[in-house]
Amino acid sequence: MVDLAVVIVTWNIRDLALNALATLYADLEAHGPLAEVYVVDSASADGTAQAIADAFPQVQLIASQENLGFGRANNLALHRMGFGDTGLPAAPKPKAIYLLNPDTLTVPGATRALYEALLAESRIGLVGAQLAYEDGRFQHGAFRFPGLRQLWAEFFPTPARLYDSAFNGRYSRRLYEVGKPFRVDFTLGATMMLRREVIEQTGMFDEQFFMYCEEIDWAWRIHTAGWDVCCVPAARIIHLSGQSTGQARPQSFIHLWASRLRLYEKHHPAWKSGLARRMVALGMRRKMRQLGDCPAAQRAALLEAYKTVERMALGKS
Repeated sequence: MVDLAVVIVTWNIRDLALNALATLYADLEAHGPLAEVYVVDSASADGTAQAIADAFPQVQLIASQENLGFGRANNLALHRMGFGDTGLPAAPKPKAIYLLNPDTLTVPGATRALYEALLAESRIGLVGAQLAYEDGRFQHGAFRFPGLRQLWAEFFPTPARLYDSAFNGRYSRRLYEVGKPFRVDFTLGATMMLRREVIEQTGMFDEQFFMYCEEIDWAWRIHTAGWDVCCVPAARIIHLSGQSTGQARPQSFIHLWASRLRLYEKHHPAWKSGLARRMVALGMRRKMRQLGDCPAAQRAALLEAYKTVERMALGKS
């Protein structure tokens, strides 16, 4: 019986996924805990699944014939472990489940630090790592739940000092520098380690979110169920950020805002979600006006994406 199950979802990201697995396995072998690794490949066209099978035969590989999206793909692995209504006899499950992006590099000791922080207090149900960009620059790995202020900062003139502040959902860098776990609203989906009991109590990802915001929704449900969520600065992960979703930028942009609108609708009262929709529609119009000197092909694709999101915000599509 392993202590930890790790799930990595891949889509046309072969080399990055191989690097992510190499650094993860090196960390697990050096520092533990005892773990089993699952990879769900969402119909990659670049040979990702075969490359992983060849390089890491110990991986539990699930090769999907369709692009499932982030939430469905992770849920597929969780079902394989016995979570949810599988119709199969109950089987022992790991103490913790670690959902890790394929565009990450694990710094030695990170997995152990997350695992120990998760189990250190009985109320902690979810933890995430401190992230850094490839060049070592700090990257926020935890945020406050999104509200109207974040939308304002996204679209409208805002003093520069507020972008990296609580106004825009950020936690102070001093909290990271202290080095101790601290309570947050949610951690970025790049690193999410959850107690087994949390999944059993709150369910899994809401598959209505194809990609983006599914980790926010789940963290919201985890808080509602009475659990705490923490960022763990002692766990360091290099996050190359957006390598999969960046492959289809206009479509990814549409997915992003479809998920954001769904999130506001699901977790905010009607007056706030309605106001959010109006702010998004206005924000898209501003983006259209700011396209300016974009190359013609890029401008046309972005213009259509902005119009699509505007229609969604206004309930016209």
